[in-house]
Amino acid sequence: MSLSRRALLKTGAASIIVLGAGGSWMSTLTSRSAREPWSTAGQSFGDPRLDALAYAILAPNPHNMQPWQVRMRGTDGFTLSANLDRLLPETDPPSRQITIGFGAFLELFRQAAAEKGFVADVSPFPEGEPWPTLDARPVAFVRLKADTQAERDPLFAQALHRHTQRIAFDTKRTVSDEVLGRIVAAAGSGVRVSGTSDQRRRDALRELTSHAWIAEWEDAPARGETVRVTRVGKAEVGAQPWGITIDGPLMTMLGAVGVVSAEAMDTPGSTSYKEGLKAYLGACQSAMAHVWSTTSTNTRMDQLSAGAAWVRIHQAATAEGVAFHPLSQALQEFPSMASHYADVHDLLADPGHTVQMLARLGYAPAASPAPREPLTAKLLPV
Repeated sequence: MSLSRRALLKTGAASIIVLGAGGSWMSTLTSRSAREPWSTAGQSFGDPRLDALAYAILAPNPHNMQPWQVRMRGTDGFTLSANLDRLLPETDPPSRQITIGFGAFLELFRQAAAEKGFVADVSPFPEGEPWPTLDARPVAFVRLKADTQAERDPLFAQALHRHTQRIAFDTKRTVSDEVLGRIVAAAGSGVRVSGTSDQRRRDALRELTSHAWIAEWEDAPARGETVRVTRVGKAEVGAQPWGITIDGPLMTMLGAVGVVSAEAMDTPGSTSYKEGLKAYLGACQSAMAHVWSTTSTNTRMDQLSAGAAWVRIHQAATAEGVAFHPLSQALQEFPSMASHYADVHDLLADPGHTVQMLARLGYAPAASPAPREPLTAKLLPV
């Protein structure tokens, strides 16, 4: 993308630093540079909004769609909105999970701003809550206010270390009740977060999440949506550093010769299809504990709050050395998932309440950071 000279002047010199030579990042991006936003966060861009946004774009979000768009306003504010091309209409028809991702974005922004001595004044949905899906209306208007008494959040220390681990966990290591309790307690207010490492409940959730994964993978529209945003190998990840990533030296080699491809994954009966199904089932079955969040209603505000709580408990898990992996399939709201959606609510929520998020916890080697588009790609012309 590129911004006009007029827009650059309005967003300030910091934007010029971030944008570089006219947004030419797309032509030179590699798989390694697709992860550069994790290392460039923490640099000073001369504008506290940009400094905090560099952390916010690292927020967890469904399918790594990174749907956030930022339009700078004046010298201290910005409008946050959704890129409507980055929604998930098949697996997330009401944009509930996408909205949760925005809640995580705003929480990381708040934490990063506080580190710099600013308070983030957030006005959610200033033009109304969008239903039945997200639309062009802003998700939030945010203004920074200098405040030397801004309270720093100890969880911010994990902002650059928080990564999702999708491989199978060590089934010989348990997550203690003490550790699980500290993780759950980090959620903050506004959302009820619970957890369990009890074997009976854990086994029930292993089975439920496994069956829900099978239901999603066997649903052609849902699987197709996932496959369309799957990047196999270094070149694909470098060209499009968003979506689901399958890279590393082996996957890059297999992708280059056509052994592994998104198209093959979408072909029932193929080796890639079977292996994709098998790998995720192994992950579900290795859960050593689970955490979940619920709300008494299901407004867009509830969903933003669920996102803030979600990134906080993930940061807390990271501080404890515990691996963390969302298992959202049973919470998706499309027809073939209906029975699993009902089951997970019967198991985890009070009548009439909504399960917003569900994850497995355990122990595993440290995960690599997920690819991220640079901040430049998220700044809209003013």
